[in-house]
Amino acid sequence: MLYERHLLRRSYRNEQGKPAKETLANLSALPQQAIAALRASLSGTTLVDLAEVFEIRRSLPHGHVALVHTMAGQLGFPAILGSAGRPRDLAFALIVSRVVRPKPKLSTLGWWNDVTLGVDRGVADASPAEVYAAMDWLRGHQDAIEAELARRHLAEGGIAMFDLSSSWMEGTHCELAARGYSRDGKKGNPQIEYGLLTDAVARPVALRVFPGNTADPTAFIEAVTVVRDTFGIKRLIMVGDRGMITSARIEAIKDTGLSWITCLRAPDIAKLAAAQGPLQMSLFDTQDLVEIAHPDYPDERLIACRNPALAAERARKRADLLTCTEELLDKIVTRVGNGTLSGADAIGVAVGKVIDKYKVAKHFALDITDTSFTHRRNHTRIDAEAALDGIYVIRTSVDAATLDPAGTVTAYKNLAGLERDFRNIKADDLDVRPIHHYLTGRVEAHLLICLLAQYLTWHLRRALAPLTFTDETPPTRDNPVTAAKRSNAATNKARRKTDPDHNPVQSFRDLIDHLGTLTRNTTVFADRHIDVLTTPTPTQRRAFELIGAPIPLTLT
Repeated sequence: MLYERHLLRRSYRNEQGKPAKETLANLSALPQQAIAALRASLSGTTLVDLAEVFEIRRSLPHGHVALVHTMAGQLGFPAILGSAGRPRDLAFALIVSRVVRPKPKLSTLGWWNDVTLGVDRGVADASPAEVYAAMDWLRGHQDAIEAELARRHLAEGGIAMFDLSSSWMEGTHCELAARGYSRDGKKGNPQIEYGLLTDAVARPVALRVFPGNTADPTAFIEAVTVVRDTFGIKRLIMVGDRGMITSARIEAIKDTGLSWITCLRAPDIAKLAAAQGPLQMSLFDTQDLVEIAHPDYPDERLIACRNPALAAERARKRADLLTCTEELLDKIVTRVGNGTLSGADAIGVAVGKVIDKYKVAKHFALDITDTSFTHRRNHTRIDAEAALDGIYVIRTSVDAATLDPAGTVTAYKNLAGLERDFRNIKADDLDVRPIHHYLTGRVEAHLLICLLAQYLTWHLRRALAPLTFTDETPPTRDNPVTAAKRSNAATNKARRKTDPDHNPVQSFRDLIDHLGTLTRNTTVFADRHIDVLTTPTPTQRRAFELIGAPIPLTLT
């Protein structure tokens, strides 16, 4: 058994002048901390009450803005925005803030005081007038900014994608606000439209804002003008959906030197599949992709594809929509049978309100009289449509030496990445809508901020994929027609909420919020000011490792 004694002793000289020692007390019963404190005090150390000399003056969220700020620096921000100065600092802070916390500008102004971004970048004291002036300044540099992005990601002979979307407005005084086809389902609200130009992997390059009633083809011509006149690119393959690149637009750009890839509409596909047409179902007996020709499309390639999984899904969906429509029509049949609804006009009005709710009115035959109403499915039309389930036809001017059939189909299917960009801008990450600005220039500046924020988000999502549900290994395109949208690994992550090593994963937005719990604490100790970061969690540390950077103490 080990026994320790702690004695308080003193040394002195006795009456004979010889050194001697005297035990003053036995301290063995005291706690170890008290013994250590007494030993330090007797050795000359000044002991003070920690609560009196140590103070945490302020704690600011730091991790989320530090991560986005660091990624922005790696991508060349803020230099890409223009010359140094107060407007650039404010514009850069607005872009970083849009990624971290997508809120209205005035809300962002107050938030800058509560995170290290505002303090370190010197924007915490900014006024609303300064922020709006910075937006105007940024809008003036849009062409130069987009030209730099195009230089990085677009090249002569390469591929670019373009699509159009819309967002509703708050208020009616903006010159761009108009009522048009709402892609947000806000049919009663005025809106604006904006077209997004990306590279082949859906990395944002440029954006243009249009009045809310602008047609897709009109926007596409604007994109062509930007590519040729602003970026100076003479040879480029433009990819757009069937509503964007129409026959009229194809004629308009034939002499520009630009190539294009799009898809035929359903009626045009039906014509090709008619009797004696080049698109016959037997073509798909041994393969899912075949190249055909037709005199209506001279100097063009038509690549027909059949996706069995898509065919099954369309058949299921059609059956569900037909059933739902029949249920609505059966209620009217009951009303007519009970005598509560009569007259051909009144019955017709009631039927008209529900017949096309699910967009399948063409598949029904209706019989209406003053005293009766019956309906039945038009099986001839249903069967004709079902025969083309899962079939789509790519239309392109690109020669086979440049893109083989599989590569052409892949280029068109990559439009899904552009759709994800819109989803991120509008809802998942950047929350662009609704738009509160009413000056045209401010609306354009707001969308430019969102474009640049999406540029940052695009890179962040890929870098942080191991920590989120993002697919790290998208399926190969050996067979682009039947390739799955997500890899098995991504599907397993989404189902199990963990990675292959059983570490938890989360959404991109939740990860950004978690990084915000990494704070920087301003402390005062013995009259010295010290900034200290909280100990990062494994996830926070891993996030910075994935972008190849240490966790910075300050944002400089």
